[in-house]
Amino acid sequence: MRKRTLIPLLIAVAAFAALGVMLYLRAKAPPEAARLLPESDAILYVNLKPLRAATHFDKSPIVRSPSFQSFIGATGIVPERDIDSAAFALHKVPVLGSPIHASDLYSSEVLIGRFDGQRLAKYLASIASAQETYAGRIVYTITIQTTGDPGGQTLRVAQLTYDTIAASNMSTPEQIHSMLDRSRASALSTPGCSLLATRFHDVPLLAQAWGIGHIGLPFSHNGEITVMGLELPLPAESDLVASLRYTPTERVLSGGAVLLRIEEFAPDPAAAETTVNSLTAILGLLRGLDSATPAHNPGDAALRQVIASTHIEQRDQRALLDSSATIDQVKALFSAHDPAAEPTPPTDAPIAPPPCNLPRKNKKPTIC
Repeated sequence: MRKRTLIPLLIAVAAFAALGVMLYLRAKAPPEAARLLPESDAILYVNLKPLRAATHFDKSPIVRSPSFQSFIGATGIVPERDIDSAAFALHKVPVLGSPIHASDLYSSEVLIGRFDGQRLAKYLASIASAQETYAGRIVYTITIQTTGDPGGQTLRVAQLTYDTIAASNMSTPEQIHSMLDRSRASALSTPGCSLLATRFHDVPLLAQAWGIGHIGLPFSHNGEITVMGLELPLPAESDLVASLRYTPTERVLSGGAVLLRIEEFAPDPAAAETTVNSLTAILGLLRGLDSATPAHNPGDAALRQVIASTHIEQRDQRALLDSSATIDQVKALFSAHDPAAEPTPPTDAPIAPPPCNLPRKNKKPTIC
């Protein structure tokens, strides 16, 4: 009788242990959208589901251009409502005939969400300049006219599965083919590109948004990282890991907190110390300016509170910046930068599927 009772109990314990290991490995593994990306210089990822639940940004009114509204009408895709997660690979490509440091920035992206495949395919076919079949999927090539580029920019789009779309504005089809190949191997748990394999273990567990690699690339200018006109004491080639993570265990009375961490991997402790000293000086300057002037709106007040919570430290060859914000502060920051609050004149530029492709250097964004 004891054996009959013990055997089912051991089987149940083993099953629960196996389930626990699977859930842990799944939490530690890179998200599928990021694993499908091709080789790149940097990767950005965002899980929009918790952000949408916390801020309800999908409910905010948005001023759209007529061409983008036409895209929504044709496909039924409302990006802020239908996209659940997105991953972007940034590619730095040297400019031929220019100094060796000059380069253009391209992007490849994977979107996961809710899409009407038939309507999307019909729309893509209607605007595509060419089509090809690769790995059993149709790749649509779309030419987008941009200011200063008479030949236009090439965008390739493919629907990988019923809920996954891939796109790339690289000049060759290698990147979109790579994503299609990885999609076919996803059942075998492809580890993703080399950058993901090297740096993802440094991303905090359960981070809802993160970036790894040379993530200063979108903000780099003349070899330096510039954000909102402020030049940061970090070279554009710095290896960084940045993350945003919501946790209900901090600031419990305020409904939890969103934690920001930016980590630089310096070549040696002296370089990390230089970064920490420079950022500490900038942080002290910002705090001094905040104390000298009154806040004009809730967004300004929230930004000051976030700056006040920021902490910078050095750990051997790493420089770390940590900051936190409550959900109310996050909402105030989003409201202060709501696109609908400052409507821009509509344009009739050609439109292609979301997301907004990152601009090539010195060129206007292809999609907005």
